[in-house]
Amino acid sequence: MTGEPVSAEVRATLTGRAAMASIAMAVTLVALKSWAAYQTDSTAMLGSLADSGLDLVASIVVLLGVRIAAQPADYDHRFGHGKAEALASLVQVILITLSAIFIGVRAVQRLLSGARTADAELGIAVSVVALVLTFALISYQRHVVRRTGSLAIGTDRLHYSSDLLLNGSVILALALDQFARLRGADAVFGLLIALWLLWGAWRASSNALDQLMDKEWPDELRERFLAAAKGYPELAGLHDLRTRTSGTHNFAQFHVWVPAHWTVQEAHDRLDRVEEQLQERFPNTEILIHVDPEGQVDRETMLPQEITEKAT
Repeated sequence: MTGEPVSAEVRATLTGRAAMASIAMAVTLVALKSWAAYQTDSTAMLGSLADSGLDLVASIVVLLGVRIAAQPADYDHRFGHGKAEALASLVQVILITLSAIFIGVRAVQRLLSGARTADAELGIAVSVVALVLTFALISYQRHVVRRTGSLAIGTDRLHYSSDLLLNGSVILALALDQFARLRGADAVFGLLIALWLLWGAWRASSNALDQLMDKEWPDELRERFLAAAKGYPELAGLHDLRTRTSGTHNFAQFHVWVPAHWTVQEAHDRLDRVEEQLQERFPNTEILIHVDPEGQVDRETMLPQEITEKAT
């Protein structure tokens, strides 16, 4: 859940800074882990390096996504550019999946060969540094997501949150392989990391697909909107409510029955005032009200169950 709504300018600034912080973090970790992977020949460390490399690509995609999403509506995109964040999130999911497959294949190969790591102490030290830096980044990302509700930054945070477990797993794998002499521990943990990344990709894909497919609002938000609408006598005949979300911008449209004696001007003026008041109560929401003569049912737009309810 987000806190108090922020302006488009503030939102763009916060999400842009968060994306740049992710890029800086990824560059630093790629450099450290490249050196450590070369020195240790660890599968778990190699997997962690591959993950950080894809983090870098994903963070660049996020930066592009949030910058495009921050652009106002234009002639070709009258509903704005909010879905750019969902597309950026989906690209991240694809990259995470590719990373997991690569790590899993490498882990199986190493498990079958029975190879051991060369310098566990170095790998552990690098992973500890990565843990500290990653924790600092996701703390900042959590702050940005709380204020902006950014889907792209939220998915990026989910990925970096999984890196905490990933880096901890690398430390444990190296310790078991080097000090406890458990042959294959490094490869087994590499495989577990791959499975964890696949699970994270599956979870992260749902929100992006929901936005791209124009899924209805969550039940809680729909019920809250309908409860607010009940406070306006003009909306007593509200029906055929349809909702969707694009980035952090919500859209709601519905039909309203109005008395036959209302003029077009009266209906327009009354419902315009209602729209303005509802938009104040639900910031970043565009509301569109269609006027129907009292009792009319638009069968081509209503769901079958709604038609049955209204027609009886």
